[in-house]
Amino acid sequence: MRIYRELALRSFRQVLTYRGATLAGLFTNAIFGVIIASVFIGYYGAVDGAAVRGWSEQQTITLMWISQSILMVMYLWGWWEIARTIQTGAVAMDMLKPVNFVGYWLSRDLGRAAAQMIVRFVPTFIIGNLLYSLLAPASIANAVAFFASIALGVVVSFGWRFLLNISGFWLVDHRGINYVAMAAINILSGLLIPLAFLPDPILAVVNLLPFRAIVMIPGEIYLGQIPIAEGLAIQVFWSVALLLLGGWVFSLGEKKVVVQGG
Repeated sequence: MRIYRELALRSFRQVLTYRGATLAGLFTNAIFGVIIASVFIGYYGAVDGAAVRGWSEQQTITLMWISQSILMVMYLWGWWEIARTIQTGAVAMDMLKPVNFVGYWLSRDLGRAAAQMIVRFVPTFIIGNLLYSLLAPASIANAVAFFASIALGVVVSFGWRFLLNISGFWLVDHRGINYVAMAAINILSGLLIPLAFLPDPILAVVNLLPFRAIVMIPGEIYLGQIPIAEGLAIQVFWSVALLLLGGWVFSLGEKKVVVQGG
């Protein structure tokens, strides 16, 4: 276990070194947070502030700022490190390391996410609270469960990203699947709107997918929109399911590795 702990610690330190990128990201998150919040303020103004599908204006705005705050913690899109090692052939060296391949990358991702909680989640959420007086957690239990939910959301997110990355064993270029994945995560995770706003037939399908466990459930737990045990159970299920699936698919790809260029 020590090696995985060291891998996480090194990733944690690595994130802290990129101060310029962190400040730029904070500015971007704040701008998008204001834009999205403004859209919903206008929307609720058009319906005279009435709750929509069980979501009040303040709950929706709080959820949107939670989403912006955990954006880089979850690393929803743009992470193609494993795919690049497959393209360059460096993945062969990773395979030779005396560690589990999935565990190796998961440890690194958990360390990265822990650092992003400090440099991106906390400042972004403070900005949102200063601008919009966001709601507090529904209870102390919800507050504690919220952070546990974020940790599980990172694992689910990693499982999804891992599957996308190891598609590089079969695909020469990951850009096509990247565009599809971005659209899926933006619409189906609760990043842009509460999933409850979707039509019932679509919502029924979306609730069967893993994306809700990445963004929506942490927000729902924070606001008390879902029982804590139910929300965490869904995330645990998808964490285990995606990691097992990723390990199995990797084992298939490992048997037919072709290093491009020779």
